[in-house]
Amino acid sequence: MLPPQEIIDLVDVPPEPNLSFSPDRTQVLQLYRPPPLPPISEVARPELKLAGLRIDAETNSGSRMGYYLGLSIVQMTDDLVLPAPKERTTPIVGYPEGLWINLVSWSQDGRHIAFTVRSPGGPSDPPRQPLELWVAETATGQARRLLKSPEQGLSSIFDDYMWVDNDTIGAVVIPPGRGPPPEKPLVPIGPNIQDNTSGKTSQARTYPDLLKSPHDEELLEHYCQSNLIYIKVSTGEVTQLGGTKLYTSFAPSPDARFLLVAWLERPFSYTVPCGRFPKRVQLWDRSGKVLREMAYLPLAEDIPILFNSCRQGPRSIDWRSDRDAEITWIEAQDGGDPSVEVSPRDIMYRLPADEILADADAAPHHLAHTDLRCGGIAWGDDSLALLYESWYKTRRSRVWTIAPGDPARPPQLLFDRDYEDAYMDPGSPANRRTKRGTYVLAQVEGTRQLIMQGTGASPEGNRPFVELLDVDTKETRRLWQSSPPFLEYTMNLLNDWDDAPISLEGLSLLMTRETVRDTPQYYIMRLSSNGAGPQLRCLSDYPHPYPSLKDLQKEVIRYKREDGLDLTATLYLPPGYDKERDGRLPCILWAYPREFKTKDAAGQMRKSPHQFSGIGSQSPLLWLVRGYAVLDGPTMPIVAETDDAEPNDTYVPQLVASAKAAVEEADRRGVVDTSRIAVGGHSYGAFMAANLLAHAPELFACGIAKSGAYNRTLTPFGFQAEERTIWQAPDVYAAMSPFLQADKVKRPLLLVHGEDDNNTGTFPMQSERFYSALKGHGATTRLVLLPHESHGYSARESVMHVLAEMDGWLRRYCEAPETPQSKM
Repeated sequence: MLPPQEIIDLVDVPPEPNLSFSPDRTQVLQLYRPPPLPPISEVARPELKLAGLRIDAETNSGSRMGYYLGLSIVQMTDDLVLPAPKERTTPIVGYPEGLWINLVSWSQDGRHIAFTVRSPGGPSDPPRQPLELWVAETATGQARRLLKSPEQGLSSIFDDYMWVDNDTIGAVVIPPGRGPPPEKPLVPIGPNIQDNTSGKTSQARTYPDLLKSPHDEELLEHYCQSNLIYIKVSTGEVTQLGGTKLYTSFAPSPDARFLLVAWLERPFSYTVPCGRFPKRVQLWDRSGKVLREMAYLPLAEDIPILFNSCRQGPRSIDWRSDRDAEITWIEAQDGGDPSVEVSPRDIMYRLPADEILADADAAPHHLAHTDLRCGGIAWGDDSLALLYESWYKTRRSRVWTIAPGDPARPPQLLFDRDYEDAYMDPGSPANRRTKRGTYVLAQVEGTRQLIMQGTGASPEGNRPFVELLDVDTKETRRLWQSSPPFLEYTMNLLNDWDDAPISLEGLSLLMTRETVRDTPQYYIMRLSSNGAGPQLRCLSDYPHPYPSLKDLQKEVIRYKREDGLDLTATLYLPPGYDKERDGRLPCILWAYPREFKTKDAAGQMRKSPHQFSGIGSQSPLLWLVRGYAVLDGPTMPIVAETDDAEPNDTYVPQLVASAKAAVEEADRRGVVDTSRIAVGGHSYGAFMAANLLAHAPELFACGIAKSGAYNRTLTPFGFQAEERTIWQAPDVYAAMSPFLQADKVKRPLLLVHGEDDNNTGTFPMQSERFYSALKGHGATTRLVLLPHESHGYSARESVMHVLAEMDGWLRRYCEAPETPQSKM
């Protein structure tokens, strides 16, 4: 089943290559992408669903990995324009032709590129096996194999490989001689039992793919056990470190002398995913000798469901990016429970690895503490780092400057703000790459000034900026800001190679520039410290991906809800549409609700009128070529009306009021036929669409709901931004459940769901039961279940079928006119 050809042509637009810049910014790696949608034969490959993981048993990796078809290197010359012509590229060669490429990374000096290959597994392809590790010289493009599969195939379920230094790669591999997977007993050895005779309180959201039996436990161990090795790139010599374990991560210190290693242990759980299983973290030296156990974290089934909850014990154990080998971590003082009142709430510790080397029992040093939940530290040097903390209940965010090398210097408050307030967002500090491949704050040489990058939200729309921030005086100086009719975003610094000092004179950044009609292009922007405007050099010339929609009409519109709240939407009209000639159009309203603490934050503008309209394979904008208007992303804010209230206390009336305001604004503009509006959404947007058909059927002709949850009694321990359980707020759960209002749904509703949905709370049963309830009350409805598809749909056959279903539904119940090509 296929949609109309004009929609197929938009979906099948070939993608441009991805780009990756070398550490010294002198080379660009082009990564060639396959067609946008894989065949159903690829999506239908068997998956093991174990402890929240989805595993491809043949490749011993996560299932459904994307891939590249090829790689090539281009030199960054002054006249380079991407995509580079073939004669200017150095292709990566030497590996078997036709294999798929994954996990590409540069060595720290940019002389090598590591990557993995695997077979597509087609009838004429080699058999599918675990990923092989290869390395190529960037000067010649010649690649050679480092690890041969299956004897030394990567075990890439949790981690895969990492550059340790310029001649060493660390990797987790399948243990040699591993036998076949354990077979499922033909006869059950007994019942599968879960036990809480201790009376311990343990609440959890509705997680998918949990363990269900002892056989599942055995399979998890079989596929996730691995060995940790170091490979010498120049010689291929392999050294094993430690024994066989369920390694989840390994992290070499910046100076490559030490290693932080983490793995899972039994007992496993049938109620939470593997991220909460018992975990052990150790510090090893480069040879694999254990120097100290940094943490043992027991099974964590009892983490509160409240936001800002966390695991008890050390968390975020990692290396300081600005030091040779210093370990830092955070420990909650409230037991991980945000309902506990305590000060401080979190303490951050540091401990140099050399102190552990001298004394395995060396005491950690207090680094900082916070009264809100600590979100980590952005490292600069011993005199400057940024400490982050936030609190969900109040939407408060604070940033402090600290001096890691001077514990006596008190922290200084840099920012204290409501993080929902986009207009007051100061931006984020830019990072610079060090010669060891780590990232630290981009600090202007000889000053305490940071380079800040922000989205620049304002009532007129987003206008991204770059500015200097003096962390002592808090004074800022705007260096650059995007100006209409362009939308421009800055990305990486380009002149930070080899620890070169950051200077304002000649500061270079990679940026993108786009307009409503022009696809994003890469530019190099060079700033000046003398007040002169930036110098721009265009780095790419990508063609418009959707010629049939090049002249689409787009407007970011503002309007008010009946309670005075400002709302925003993007109104799209077909190319060539003329209001006087063509009259009012059928319309698709596609949205996703969001919760807010305050009306001021909810009413802010978070869009840009100058943004190019990218069209994904399932975008409602596809129907512009079918003669529809599209009201995309109309804000549906759900706001807490008092300090003591929760947003969802008045979810339905606020949702209806927002939808009504959007429809009335479309009507006021005279371009939409309000008797022919379809409402739709995906996931929480599908939940929204079903509620609107139940509570405001007069607004819409029909609805489309994809991969939603409709019965909140099936998500009793919270959902989306709702922290309360169903026993704490039964009326809220009931009022928000369109399943319980199925008798009120009188407009046609198309339900779509992936049979293998992996999202928390949106099991396929949600759509199956809702369809049964609707059918039981005589509603006009249709249920489409997609074999092998997850929360988002990926197979070409699945996507095309859904688009055809949607198009047929809209044509039948919105009575669309002829296509623009035939009408206009």
